[in-house]
Amino acid sequence: MSIAPSASALHRPIGIFDAGIGSYAIVELVQRHYPRQDIIYFADRASFPYGSRTPGELAASVGAAIERLAGLGAQAVVLASNAPSVMVLDTIRAAMPVPVLGIYPPIADALAQSRSGHIAVLGVQSLIGSPEIRTYISREAQSVLQASAAPASPPATATATGSAAPAGRPADSIGPVTLVNASSLVAHVEDGRFLSAPEATQLAVTDFMRQLRQDLPLLDTCTLSSTHLPWLRHYFEAAAPDMLFLDPAQALLPLLQPHVSTGSGKVLCLASATPAYPLDGLRQMLRLLGVDIEPFAV
Repeated sequence: MSIAPSASALHRPIGIFDAGIGSYAIVELVQRHYPRQDIIYFADRASFPYGSRTPGELAASVGAAIERLAGLGAQAVVLASNAPSVMVLDTIRAAMPVPVLGIYPPIADALAQSRSGHIAVLGVQSLIGSPEIRTYISREAQSVLQASAAPASPPATATATGSAAPAGRPADSIGPVTLVNASSLVAHVEDGRFLSAPEATQLAVTDFMRQLRQDLPLLDTCTLSSTHLPWLRHYFEAAAPDMLFLDPAQALLPLLQPHVSTGSGKVLCLASATPAYPLDGLRQMLRLLGVDIEPFAV
């Protein structure tokens, strides 16, 4: 087991975590915009997948991760996952020792950019099946309608059509927004197939999008509402080059700015692991991504 070095050498670090490699895309985003910000990156692979967790399990694992990062000196923490951000962050935020920022589906941006007015939220099953995402989407969609001075209409509400729909098939529709279970594609990222088996990954994404477009012929915009899914963005764009695929992470930057400090740009990488998702697997994926950091077991 690798022993993590002390975080004391970091200057006012920001903590960034989720249940695996997905959150490293957020690390890269922060590094591009704030290159001297010190970061503690925690890949909590022992909690993967968030998509199969109950709200209680999510609150427990997310709360423990935030407290771990705060204990290491993080001045603020980014919960780099859509599902727990929507489902449990509001209920635990006040009890956390540092400010916590979440990642949320960019519903307003997607509706604003859609030409057809029909969008889809691609996410893990726990998010797609939750009442919290329906409340969130209804609120966001209604705010867009009001801002555009659209003709008065009743608030969007969810139509229960089977939240346990198979991957790639619509689960529920909330007004102009359709929820879609993309858990099978998330697995391609966490186990590294998107790097080691690009042809198989492209086939999986192409089949996913073909089925989705058959079910939703007016669809023209999707939000990649798992932080794993933006790693597949070029696969999505190859499968459906006429569609828009939006990354929720972009909305994080202005919210993070008040917590940014000037350090040396160091990244301390920590990881939990299970036999199914060992530390070596994360280490290999980082190498394939060209990332020169060593993950340490916690």
